[in-house]
Amino acid sequence: MDTAESTPTVYKKNSKLKQSVINFFTDLYKINQFIIRFFKEAFVPPFELKEVLRQCFEVGVRSFTLISVTGFIVGVIFTKQSRPSLSEFGATSWLPSLVSIAIMRALAPLVTALIASGKVGSSIGAELGSMRVTEQIDAMEVSGTKPFKFLVCTRVLATTLTIPILATYTGFIAILGGYLNVSQNEGTSWSTFIQQVFEPLTFIDFVASLIKSIVFGFTIGIVGCYQGFNSTKGTEGVGKAANGAVVTAMFLVFIEEVIIVQITSWFR
Repeated sequence: MDTAESTPTVYKKNSKLKQSVINFFTDLYKINQFIIRFFKEAFVPPFELKEVLRQCFEVGVRSFTLISVTGFIVGVIFTKQSRPSLSEFGATSWLPSLVSIAIMRALAPLVTALIASGKVGSSIGAELGSMRVTEQIDAMEVSGTKPFKFLVCTRVLATTLTIPILATYTGFIAILGGYLNVSQNEGTSWSTFIQQVFEPLTFIDFVASLIKSIVFGFTIGIVGCYQGFNSTKGTEGVGKAANGAVVTAMFLVFIEEVIIVQITSWFR
């Protein structure tokens, strides 16, 4: 009797597992097609330059204050927390070099991407999701407008172009925060601090930081657009699209960080 009852249960579990695997690969295929469609339409005229610039403003200027505050705090806190460990070895003079390496190699692009994932990714997912559930995107298709090119391509290009700029700015603000902390405790001049900051950095560090920022920006844009553009189930779907955009983008950013760090370490 127990065997007879357990058989349907095992069958249901296997069926659910099989369906989950099928859904995973189906979603993977849809995402792949979505990315391919972006590259097919993004670089083919007509170009929506005005909309791209507007989206760059939305991504960059609207995130300016949050990026500034976060970058400054990161620089101050990292410098403050690193001092006790270096002071034990009498190596506090290495603090500017340590700050520059940590910020330029990892913290500036990563912190910027995480902030943008939460602010920009959720905004894109919610905006496109609401347009999908209210049938505005369908109306654009019926009227002959290309909604994918106007809504998706412009936003992905904007994030891809703007996140590297924001990451560079974050790095500068974080180094400024580190300088204020070092100057207050060590009395180091600005010229000496800057010289020590750029001394350990190499061309590979700047290139790797730029590549990471571009990849992060593209990821945030494409994930937010995919979640919003394919939103369903009414207003509930809008919330899921915004939440999915944030969670997925952050998860992918961490994975890409590990991969790019591993690749760049081969060239050092």
